[in-house]
Amino acid sequence: VPLYTRMLTTGNYGLGAELLAYIALLQVVLTFGMETGFFRFASKDKDRALIIFSTAVISLSTTYLSLLFIVLVFSDQLSQFTGHPAVYIIYAAIILVIDCFTAVLFAELRFQNKAWKFAMFRSIKILSEVGFNLALFFLLPKYFISHPESVLLSFIPATPDYGYIMLAIMLSCIVSLLLFIPRLIRFSFVFSKKQLNELLIYSLPLMIAGLPGVANDVISRIFFRFFAPSDTPWQDQLGIFNANVKLAVFMVLFVQMFRYAAEPFFFSSAQRDDMKKVYADVMKYFVAFCVLIFMGIAMFPELFALLLGKNFRSGIEVLPIMLIANILLGIIFNLSMWYKLSGKTQYALTITLLGLGINLVINVIFMPVYGYMAAAWGYLLSYLAMVIFSYYLSRKYYPIPYDWKVILLYLGTGIAIYIFSVLAAPEALWAKISLNLSYITLYLIFILKKEKMDVKKLMSLIKHN
Repeated sequence: VPLYTRMLTTGNYGLGAELLAYIALLQVVLTFGMETGFFRFASKDKDRALIIFSTAVISLSTTYLSLLFIVLVFSDQLSQFTGHPAVYIIYAAIILVIDCFTAVLFAELRFQNKAWKFAMFRSIKILSEVGFNLALFFLLPKYFISHPESVLLSFIPATPDYGYIMLAIMLSCIVSLLLFIPRLIRFSFVFSKKQLNELLIYSLPLMIAGLPGVANDVISRIFFRFFAPSDTPWQDQLGIFNANVKLAVFMVLFVQMFRYAAEPFFFSSAQRDDMKKVYADVMKYFVAFCVLIFMGIAMFPELFALLLGKNFRSGIEVLPIMLIANILLGIIFNLSMWYKLSGKTQYALTITLLGLGINLVINVIFMPVYGYMAAAWGYLLSYLAMVIFSYYLSRKYYPIPYDWKVILLYLGTGIAIYIFSVLAAPEALWAKISLNLSYITLYLIFILKKEKMDVKKLMSLIKHN
């Protein structure tokens, strides 16, 4: 993000954000919810895990190769329809296909509890993406100056634009796929039509439910083209919004890390006698830690804004809103286990449609007036509605004894401290930072006292686990 917001214009970065939003939306469709389906059936019958995995890989591979062929044939038509260059659409298709395919391979690592291998492969993918970005943005333009007739100009322009982002992501996806070559060489081609039917029956409702869920996550980025205020180009509005949303990355990473670790754990511990109490405790500690992250970012906007180019910093006010929205998104994941464990996955669609509907209404009505602020509030209010409705249904069909008084106490206290820090902030930056650090320390002490923990005992527990 520091690179993009200094090398690209707000409008060009906005165009890249729109194309990546479409990729995120299609990703849900193309995985067919099989990640969760694989965990579900493999956990119930570990002896058949290999057959389940093989069936999923074979069926998905056929679908992905067909999709890639269609995009290659009709790339020019898609370019005319979307306004994005044909070659960038091809990059997007390759990213989509490889990402979806490797998602199942990563799911197998999670199922096998190969956490270090999973983390290493993910890290290599991330580091390679960073490396390709640096090479493309800093070296390629210089290369084109000395080689104006280069064949590479057929694939990427001489002046950096969002195509450089797409190419870097595509190359890192290829690296990620290559990491799994040893596993694919040992792949057993075992296909069970019966197993595929079971997977699809369980997983398709999750995919259908996941589609409005991801649509809810990315819909505002797509809507900027149609509903952004007329006094500013929609690409600029989207670019500024997307850059500031990225500052919430630490919260997003924690929620994603939690999801990767928690889903296999939740399924594998489903038979424990005290499982519901465990799920309730997990939710409480999850929220407490998320609030710490929220305070650590939202209370220091001047410092985090320095990560962005000067033209992007005007949207910093969306940061605290998006941080709270991501906390709610993590709560939604915790709550979602009630319908995943009980098999009532059809309710996932109802919950996510409610959130999507609220987000749509807020964006359509308020974005033409308030721009990216409407997009931020759309996220927060839609997630809040999903939390409330999901909890209502869980009490009816699969009650889990969440300690909502304590959860809301932790969340409310953190937000109240943040609001106070804004209203009572001293003018001197050093004084403001010092005070905010003391507020965060007091909040942490409050949590430890409330949970009757001492630091030594907590560290011992973490080390033991």
